[in-house]
Amino acid sequence: MAHYAFLDDNNIVTEVIAGIDETELIEGILPETWYGNFRGQACKRTSYNNTIRKNFAGIGMSYDSVRDAFIPVKCHDEATLNEDTCRWDCNNTEHNPE
Repeated sequence: MAHYAFLDDNNIVTEVIAGIDETELIEGILPETWYGNFRGQACKRTSYNNTIRKNFAGIGMSYDSVRDAFIPVKCHDEATLNEDTCRWDCNNTEHNPE
């Protein structure tokens, strides 16, 4: 089983589903393509262990095609994007309690 995220026209995740394994084909087509065609939305595979596209996709997250990564919603204006993890870093301890 694999998981797939559907994206709107702005590359925002609208839904995440469990689907067939990414190595299987549906009617001779790769699952990302088949699911996307079926729904009429872009579809990208995602994984719970963050080995694919940096982060497990969630509704409201964005997909960055340049980084090929799902990026969470920015927590605060002063947060900076960690390029390695594609997660937001915030040095303000009021925003990021230990």
